[in-house]
Amino acid sequence: MSNTFSSVSVNLATCQKMGEAAIAKAIEIGITISLTIVDSAGNVKYYIRMDNAPLIASDISRKKAITAVGFGMPTGEAWHNFIKDDPILNNGVQNINDFMLLGGGMPIMVDNQLAGAVGVSGAHYSHDETCATAALSVL
Repeated sequence: MSNTFSSVSVNLATCQKMGEAAIAKAIEIGITISLTIVDSAGNVKYYIRMDNAPLIASDISRKKAITAVGFGMPTGEAWHNFIKDDPILNNGVQNINDFMLLGGGMPIMVDNQLAGAVGVSGAHYSHDETCATAALSVL
């Protein structure tokens, strides 16, 4: 039995392509965003903020990515459905450091392995989700 393990993680070239795809989608739908991509360990691998994107969107995009990689599930509806009928979870998750419930955080899966996550913020969470989906479309 080994005392180590190896993990899959998104590379910088892929992050750049994902960022370009998300920004192109943001321009297409008329919004400005911040985008953060984290590796499988939750370390920021790539970050970009469009001109005039809301300042707070920078931190929100990071928290969305951290939440998505930390739990291996998207932020937004999936999380809402998971906690909505459980008062302890519903109240407790908001106290988790760097947790973000709002949609726009999505895990990056490569060959059924968690390779990182993307977080997008800048507009209504449904628009953020659209841009995050565009980022994942390059995989």
